[in-house]
Formats: sequence, C-alpha cells, structure tokens
Amino acid sequence: MLANAAVTTMLPVIDMERARGFYEGRLGLVPGGARPDGKFVYQVGGSTLALFPKPEGTKADHTAISFQVADIVVAIGELKRAGVVFEDYDFPDFKTVNHVCVLGSEKAAWFKDPEGNYLCLHEDITPGN
Repeated sequence: MLANAAVTTMLPVIDMERARGFYEGRLGLVPGGARPDGKFVYQVGGSTLALFPKPEGTKADHTAISFQVADIVVAIGELKRAGVVFEDYDFPDFKTVNHVCVLGSEKAAWFKDPEGNYLCLHEDITPGN
C-alpha cells in the first residue's frame, strides 16, 4: 500500500536558525521553505527532510538520517572543508579508520548536527571497491 508513497524524515530541532545554518551552510541543502505549522523543509534526493521546532528537543542515540553517497572519502573531504566534524569509534567489533567503518555491504561515517542528532554518510560497496 505504501510502496510508492513519498517519505519525509521528521527531525526535531531546538534552535531552528542554528539547525538551518548547519543544514544549508555545512551540508549544502537547498531551502525548500517554511510551512504554516513551523516546519522547514528541504528536498534531498527524492525525499523530504523536515526540521520541526521542539523546544525540549529529542536526541536519539541512533542514526537519525543516512545520506547515500557515491564516494564516501570524497564526501567526507568536502564536508570537513565545510566545517563538519566526523566521529571516530574504536570498539572490538566496530572501528572507524579515517572516519569510515565497513559494515557488511557498505561503508559508513557519522557526524552530529548542532542538536546532537547522529547523521551518517553511507556508500554501497560494489565488487572491486
């Protein structure tokens, strides 16, 4: 029933101006505009990202959004030049090297937005990568 429905990711933010500065200035998202209910939207690929004000915030301990990229190393470099700070992990079964962790059939790297939400880049691994 929903296989062809458009998807909107809803992300709560405490400070809309600060969040928009990050998503537009650091990640390069193009503003889609404010909605009457207070949301601010972006078109990202074929999906919609909606920031909505939530004064008390909600910070998940998991990845809130993952952006698929063609080349994770190139994307990390571009985002670092824009001021994005990547996370590094060193656990027995989960380790990043140059910010990248290989997870089965994908490479992934994480960073946080100003609200503390975990965001991710991921690249599908194809034979030969």
